[in-house]
Amino acid sequence: MSPIGLAHLTLLRLSPPELVSTAAAAGYDFVGIRVNAATEGERQYPMEPGSPMSRETLQRLDDTGLRVRDVEFLTLGPDTVPAHWRPALDAGAALGARTISVAGADPDRRRLTDTLAALTADATAVGIRPTLEPISYQPVRTIAEAADIASAAGAAVLLDALHLQRGGNSVDDIRALKPHLIPCLQLCDGPLDVPEHLDLPDRLPLGMTADGSVLQIEARVRRQLIGEGQLPLTELIAAAPAGTPLSIEVPHAALQSRLTPLEYARRNLQGLRTVLAAVSARA
Repeated sequence: MSPIGLAHLTLLRLSPPELVSTAAAAGYDFVGIRVNAATEGERQYPMEPGSPMSRETLQRLDDTGLRVRDVEFLTLGPDTVPAHWRPALDAGAALGARTISVAGADPDRRRLTDTLAALTADATAVGIRPTLEPISYQPVRTIAEAADIASAAGAAVLLDALHLQRGGNSVDDIRALKPHLIPCLQLCDGPLDVPEHLDLPDRLPLGMTADGSVLQIEARVRRQLIGEGQLPLTELIAAAPAGTPLSIEVPHAALQSRLTPLEYARRNLQGLRTVLAAVSARA
C-alpha cells in the first residue's frame, strides 16, 4: 500500500510544526515541508538546523511517528549557485528528508543540467535526492524533458497531476519512465482543459501577485479536491510503480477559508482514499 503524505502547499499558512500535528491528527503517513520560500514575498519559515522551529518540528515528528519525506522548494535559474541550496539541504537533512523538490527555470538546457548535477552532488552527501518537477509555466514542462535532465544529473523526477495535464503529458509518458526516477506522485484534481479565466481570491496567499497567469493561479490557489475534477488520477496512480508514495498538494483558497486546517486535511485524505479504492477495483 502506498504511504500518503500532506504537501505543505496544501496548508501553507501552517508552520512546519503545525503541519505535522495536523497531518498526524488527520491520519497521514508523512509530510512535505517548505524550508525555502518558493516565491518572492512568501513567508520564510526559520528552519535552520537547531532553530526553535526546527527543534519543535522534530519533537512533533517524534511524538506522532510521522516523518518528513521531502522538502521544497528550489528554482534552478541561470544564476543559481550552491549558496542558494545549501541552507535548504541543511534544513532538510536535519528533518530526515529523502528528497528536495526543484523546478527548471533556466532555458539553457546544458547549464541547467550542470546546475542540477552540482546540486545532486551536494544533496547526496547529506542523504537527499533532488526531484525535478515538470511545471507547466516553466521552461521544463514535460516528463520527457525532466527525465532527460534528471537522468543526466543523477536526480529523479517529481510528477504532479495538474502540471502533467497542463504540460501536455500522457499516462504513457509515465509508463515510459524507469521506476527509480519516480520517488513520489503529487496529486490534486482539476478540469481536463485549462480554464479560460480564473478569479483570484479576495485575500492573496503570501508570495502571490495579482498579475499571475491562469496556470499559476490554478496551481497556487484553485486546484480541486481529489475526485472532484476530471484529471485521470486512477490511470496516473496505476501507471506508477506499485507502492509509490502519494503526496496530496491541493491549495484551494475558497474551501480553505471555510474549513479548519484539520477538516481540510481530512477531506483531502478521504478523497484520495476513494480514488485508491477505484484503483484497487480496476487491478
